[in-house]
Amino acid sequence: MVAPQYRVQLLQQDRSYDAPADQPLLLSAAAAGIELPSSCRNGTCRTCVHKLVTGRVAYRIEWPGLLAEEKAEGWILPCVAYPMSDLVIDRV
Repeated sequence: MVAPQYRVQLLQQDRSYDAPADQPLLLSAAAAGIELPSSCRNGTCRTCVHKLVTGRVAYRIEWPGLLAEEKAEGWILPCVAYPMSDLVIDRV
């Protein structure tokens, strides 16, 4: 079964790429030739933090390195965030 594909728009780079639902945003960006800041790739260092402007993501780890308040404000960690819809994200 092929995973659904979603479109991710990066405001700070004025670029976009396709992201399959079964792959973290960081990996799908790299597959599209787009480099996003990263270090740990497991949700702890916060190097990759972005603001979710529109759309929905899911996490497969119990609690990524974000505070509840940060998640409520729309901050995401692309290294461990999986797209659930088309997205617009920004590096603020």
